[in-house]
Amino acid sequence: MPQTARPSSPWRSLAALVLMLLAVAAAWSAQAAPLASRELHAGWQFRLLPDDPEAAAHRDATQWRSARVPGHVHTDLLAAGLIVDPYVGAPEAQLQWIGLAGWEYRTGFDLDRATLARARNELVFDGLDTFATVYLNGRELLRADNSFRTWRVPVDGRLRERGNELRVVFASPIRKLLPQVQAMPNKIAGNYPSPYGDEPKDAMTGNFARKPGYHYGWDWGPRYVGAGIWRGVRLESWDRLRLADLHLQPRRIGRDAAELSAELEIVGAQAGEASVELEYTAPDGARRVLRQQARLSAGLNRVSIPLRIERPQLWYPVGYGAQPLYAFRATVRDGDAVLAQASRRTGLRTVEIKREKDGHGQGFAFVVNGVEVFAKGANAIPFDAFPARVSRERLRRDLQSARDANMNMIRNWGGGYYESDDFFDIADELGLMVWQDFMFGGGMPPAYDAAFRANVVAEARDNVRRLRNHPSIVLWCGNNEEETAWKDWGHGKKLKEADPAFAQTVWDGYVALFGKDLRQVVAEEGAGVPYWSSSPSNDLAEKANDSNHGDKHYWDVWGGPALPATAYLDETPRFMSEYGLQGWPSLRTIGAFAKPEEQGIDTPVIRAHQKFLAGDGNTRLLKYIRGEYGEPRDFADFVYLSQQVQAEGIELAALHHRASRPRTMGSLYWQLNDVWPGASWASLDYFGRWKPLHFHAKRFFAELAVAPLRRPAAARTELNLISDRQDAVPAQWRLRVVDFAGKVHRDERHPATLAAAASTAAGAWSDQDLLRGADPQRTAAVFDLIVDGRSVSRRAVYFGEAKTLAWPDPKLRAELRREGAGYVLSLHAGAFARAVWIDFGERDATLSDNALTLLPGESIEIALTSTAGLDELRQALQLRSLHRP
Repeated sequence: MPQTARPSSPWRSLAALVLMLLAVAAAWSAQAAPLASRELHAGWQFRLLPDDPEAAAHRDATQWRSARVPGHVHTDLLAAGLIVDPYVGAPEAQLQWIGLAGWEYRTGFDLDRATLARARNELVFDGLDTFATVYLNGRELLRADNSFRTWRVPVDGRLRERGNELRVVFASPIRKLLPQVQAMPNKIAGNYPSPYGDEPKDAMTGNFARKPGYHYGWDWGPRYVGAGIWRGVRLESWDRLRLADLHLQPRRIGRDAAELSAELEIVGAQAGEASVELEYTAPDGARRVLRQQARLSAGLNRVSIPLRIERPQLWYPVGYGAQPLYAFRATVRDGDAVLAQASRRTGLRTVEIKREKDGHGQGFAFVVNGVEVFAKGANAIPFDAFPARVSRERLRRDLQSARDANMNMIRNWGGGYYESDDFFDIADELGLMVWQDFMFGGGMPPAYDAAFRANVVAEARDNVRRLRNHPSIVLWCGNNEEETAWKDWGHGKKLKEADPAFAQTVWDGYVALFGKDLRQVVAEEGAGVPYWSSSPSNDLAEKANDSNHGDKHYWDVWGGPALPATAYLDETPRFMSEYGLQGWPSLRTIGAFAKPEEQGIDTPVIRAHQKFLAGDGNTRLLKYIRGEYGEPRDFADFVYLSQQVQAEGIELAALHHRASRPRTMGSLYWQLNDVWPGASWASLDYFGRWKPLHFHAKRFFAELAVAPLRRPAAARTELNLISDRQDAVPAQWRLRVVDFAGKVHRDERHPATLAAAASTAAGAWSDQDLLRGADPQRTAAVFDLIVDGRSVSRRAVYFGEAKTLAWPDPKLRAELRREGAGYVLSLHAGAFARAVWIDFGERDATLSDNALTLLPGESIEIALTSTAGLDELRQALQLRSLHRP
């Protein structure tokens, strides 16, 4: 019997209506939901590709094992127990297979239905090192070829609710690039050839890859050509729009008012109206909100919101003013629903390079907010061979140490990578100006290749846009040493002789990339920060490394002819952006990679951690040690004396640069930090421990400094009084000629006025004038700068190399007591004590001062913090000086 239809129940109709309304509400809610970002850092595994040529010798590595993302294949292999620690001992040669191998990473993830229902889903990779093929659920998604770029890929329609698989396959950069390099009839110059046979010495691949150059080895770090997902990876999901960028573009910054525009880039899925709200908070907590309606189209939209800040608080480098920061937040709404948000923090300042012509040539000075700044600082290299393990705390530690040593500028060198946002956030807060190189560290790139240049331009645009809101960035520089290498080191000459046409093509590509392309990116995206084509250079003028124009790298001391440190006094550049002397880190740091029985000036492990001259660098150090201090007694003495070579030599150069103001307007020594524990030019070792140079830098970069500089050849000392203050300073300078045993031959004081932001000449003497018959082997001239009744700076002048002087037993006495949460060390010298180094062996201790010179009968107190107990510290305390019985 057929069933007849029954009339619908009013309750059933109501239920259907409710379901329909819920569906509409859900759809509307989804459209109104803001962008969701999910990190994909969990559950990763890795393996050596089973069919890789290296697999036969390393079969264990072909098994899937846990991986860390962000991370690197070397650190994953270490965590899996498949390799030894790359920093301990001398394992470098046996680990070169890693850079020749192909590697695979994979993870799985599930998604909820709401995410799958979003209008847009995109995978974002912030760093893939380097030649990477990405697969999602078995389908190729991306081929990446630049470690420095961000890769964003739509994945709509490729995701599923359960069991998504993301795979990344890394090709060996050496094996990928070597065939094309070997096929070149004439090669372009590379950097450091590998001593391990993983690539031919005459066919270096590093400058053909957009990968950190230092991975291929440098003269301060190991060769570990790695791979990995070295920065974050995430899934971004959105519907109506995505706020792609928020930038605060300065229009006019003055003390009366700051005029800016908030520039928003909004990617729309469809056309429609939106409300844009800009809220900003001043450093004093005052808040203001601006609103603007925007008509958006599908695709990229640009929205500009002008704003004016009355009587702004300007950002200055440390020592020249405060570092106030403004916080901005942009919100895009549809009615009351938030569709997207972005936040930025920035400081308000102007920056330019002043290049006035004068009797010496053409100047080179940074000007911030109209104030000429003498740049004091150092070059920074990568903080680790494996940057994913560099924490914000580690960056804070080393950058704080830079500020504590009275630095105001860091040059981010071009052979590493573009630093993290954390680095620049900290630099903003500390008032450290940043000279930022693009990532070209040396060796001519194939810029004649259009695809290579386009890749670099995309990389540059990515990073300039990411970093442009940071007030600390005061310069973008095209590269490190590539122009001077071509012009001065024979790179260009050799290629011109072999193939003139190709040499011209290479140089034309160089000019196009560094003279035009990168300059244009900075002009378009860099928020008014100046551009400089290379370091050293005169911005593509005929001469690259010129003492009278542009910036200078000076390596005739240490490198090249290995002149004595006093040769620094004969080089007076416009801006010294590189110079340096090596010194070993502390014995405790050396103990982190070398057992006591492995420590010696020429032992295999020590040679492995001395990268200069391919392991022979200690011969150069011995040249300087023997020239100034004599033969070291043992390895510990060698380490100590190497540190004095470094500290006293760089002090001489830095004070000369400062005394030469305004002709010279910057002094950046090589280098601030270390990439691993070993011999280097750094003043901070890998663990952040201060070497003697860093304590000296705190004194020679001080706001007020005395600079008596003796020229041995002329037997003459010239005295300058240095001030970075913006107002004149009433002061005195004091001269004492002191016998090492304590007899004072001469003691006089003279009034002086230190000119504002200047070096003031105060006097000059021949050795005979100073000594007046005193024994030059047993006497020092001690100069003090006295302000407000106390000595703010002191420096001693000696009348011969340290090895020729008759150092007495300084009769050092030390007493340690607890005071508050820390300790106080009282130190007394019975006779003249030069280069006093306070050490606690295996106990870490942070001292307020070290690497000291004490006069006969002088007592000082030094604050000290340590987790060790009082008795432990007393037992561990060791004192060294140049007196060597």
